[in-house]
Amino acid sequence: MNVQYFDYKYSFPLESGESLPSFRLAYTTRGTLNSDQSNVIWVCHALTGNADAGDWWGGMVGSGKYFDPEQYFIVCANVLGSCYGSTGPLAINPATKQPFYHDFPVITVRDIVGTLDLLRQELGIEKIHTCIGGSVGGEQAVEWAIMQPNLIANLVLIAASAVASPWCIAFNEAQRMAIEADPTWVERRDDAGRAGIKAARAMAMISYRNYDTYGFTQALDNNEQLDGYKAAGYQRYQGEKLADRFNAFTYWTLSKVMDSHNVGRNRGSILNALSQIKARTLVVGIRSDLLFPPSEQQFLARHIPEAVYEEIDSLYGHDGFLIEFRPLANIIRKWMANAGTTTELKSTTSTIRISQ
Repeated sequence: MNVQYFDYKYSFPLESGESLPSFRLAYTTRGTLNSDQSNVIWVCHALTGNADAGDWWGGMVGSGKYFDPEQYFIVCANVLGSCYGSTGPLAINPATKQPFYHDFPVITVRDIVGTLDLLRQELGIEKIHTCIGGSVGGEQAVEWAIMQPNLIANLVLIAASAVASPWCIAFNEAQRMAIEADPTWVERRDDAGRAGIKAARAMAMISYRNYDTYGFTQALDNNEQLDGYKAAGYQRYQGEKLADRFNAFTYWTLSKVMDSHNVGRNRGSILNALSQIKARTLVVGIRSDLLFPPSEQQFLARHIPEAVYEEIDSLYGHDGFLIEFRPLANIIRKWMANAGTTTELKSTTSTIRISQ
């Protein structure tokens, strides 16, 4: 998949009051835009995703999958602040001719959506058939539907929320504390905080999965074990894996982005903000999700006009949105087929059980 780049060469104001002198977004497209622009699917990625949705969501995007480029024009952009081609902390600050590092400004979900909308305009897209995202991707999608009520026809929010919970913020702060505890974090070099990000990712994995996930996938080898536990090795493996493809500066920045999420900010209230959504909306919760529990998705579905709530019963907790693509595709397919009967479905909750 060839990554393309959108370079915005003007000052971009941020919610914090600061600004970026310019920015770049890496993005990919799959398929062909049809003549009436009725086939645009915009996929918003989560915390450590990249611009190629077929890479991290191959069960949903690709030839023969639910979002098939033979049928749809699929767009995915790497978010502002990330490290997969978009402007982030390792990018060069035009003012200093050196990487931003710790000086990268605070950005929010709303800032990210502002850059996505500028990319949309650059691509000449005037309407989006479906905007879909899980976790932080869902936060972007719901923000976009509020900021541009007439842009998105169908909105799919998976394991997302209207506002970052104190629980979520606490997890993020604990991870940032782990990065801060790395003595290299204060240094201005690309690999600063490498040990810290390993520990941070290990913490995060506990929130992405749950008690039953670890019991099933990381069970004891035998009753005589005193060391070498699978669960311990798994935590170290996940930390190393992320450190090899990410950096502590980006992780720090995007965790702060998660904390910033609040659709009610400067809009009167959360309920007032959600009431502005005009897109036909499907909200999907994951029963075992510890980080974004189903109550948060149920709240979205109650307060977005005519929204439908569905639920997946998955072993994998929050990460189920990346793993359970078959039940997810079935839920979306059923919902799309019921276009026109949304009001009747508003209060229903369907649960698909996954056999392991």
